[in-house]
Amino acid sequence: MSTNEILSGVAHKLPKDLQSAISANKIVKERWQDLTPLARNEWICWTISVKQQKTREDHIKRTVKEISQGKRRPCCWMGCVHRTDKAINPTQKWILDKKVSKS
Repeated sequence: MSTNEILSGVAHKLPKDLQSAISANKIVKERWQDLTPLARNEWICWTISVKQQKTREDHIKRTVKEISQGKRRPCCWMGCVHRTDKAINPTQKWILDKKVSKS
């Protein structure tokens, strides 16, 4: 890893917009690099799993703010359903089933 490379998660690559926001703040960048790959993955998934661009922008701002405050994972996030190294837990399955039934 080069000293300028910003690390990704286990199931998601770091998107450019989130990478730019993290890079713009030295403290956030240092704390991001200190997160586990699973924790980084949670932040990325939480940011990219929204439908509207405005919500995504809000999640990016909140990611920067909360990581700067020392938070290591997004609050109230059911967890990444894109990981292939673990089964979906019952809560995730319930939420996903609920989303499908509304479609």
